[in-house]
Amino acid sequence: MTLASPVPRALAVAADLPRPTRPPAQVTGAVHRVLARPEYHYPGPSLFERVQKAVVDWLAGVLTGVVGSGIGAWIAIAVVLALVAFVAWRLSTGVTRDPGRGVAVSGVRTRPAADWRVEAEAHERAGEWRLAVRARYRALVADLAGRGLLHEVSGRTAGEYRAELGANLPAAGPPFAGATELFEGAWYGRRPTAAAEAARFRQLADRVLQEAG
Repeated sequence: MTLASPVPRALAVAADLPRPTRPPAQVTGAVHRVLARPEYHYPGPSLFERVQKAVVDWLAGVLTGVVGSGIGAWIAIAVVLALVAFVAWRLSTGVTRDPGRGVAVSGVRTRPAADWRVEAEAHERAGEWRLAVRARYRALVADLAGRGLLHEVSGRTAGEYRAELGANLPAAGPPFAGATELFEGAWYGRRPTAAAEAARFRQLADRVLQEAG
C-alpha cells in the first residue's frame, strides 16, 4: 500500500485559508513593538558571574592537569579554592546601599518610581487596568527600594519581595501582601481587573508607604 504524499494535502489546506488583510510590514512592526516591552527583556549574566565562570573553568582545567600528581598539588588547589571563596564572599557582603537612591545591581539601572506612576496613570486613563496595576506595583517596589527596605533586582519574584519586606518592616507586611496578591492575580492569574481593583491597590500601597515613612 502506498501512502499519499502530504504535499498536495497541505497545499489544499493552505488554499482554503483566508487571505491576509494586513500588510506584512504592519504585522512585523506589531511583533517588534510587543517584543520591545520590558517584560520580554532578559538581562545576560553580570560581570561578576562571567568572571566567576571563567575562574571555575580555569580551576577545572588545572584539576584535570594535576590528576595523578602528588599531595602537594592538591593542597595548592585547595588553597586557591579557599581564596576564591573568600573573595566571592567579600564581594557579596561588601556592597552597601544608599537609602536615598534606587539599588543598582550588576550595572543595571532601576527605573524610578515616578516613571512607573506616570505609566500607571496613562494606563488608567486608557482603561488598561491590568497594566495599571502592574505599573503601580513596580512603582511601589521602586519606592521601597529607594528607602532601603528592598533589594530591587531584575528577575526576583513578588513572593521574594513580600518575604523581604515582611522581615525588614513587619508593620507594612500585611498591606504589601494584599497589594502583591492583587498584582499577581491581575498580571499572572489574569483575574478580572477594573477600576475597583486599581483603587484598592492604591489604598494598600498608600498604607505600605505610610508605614515605611
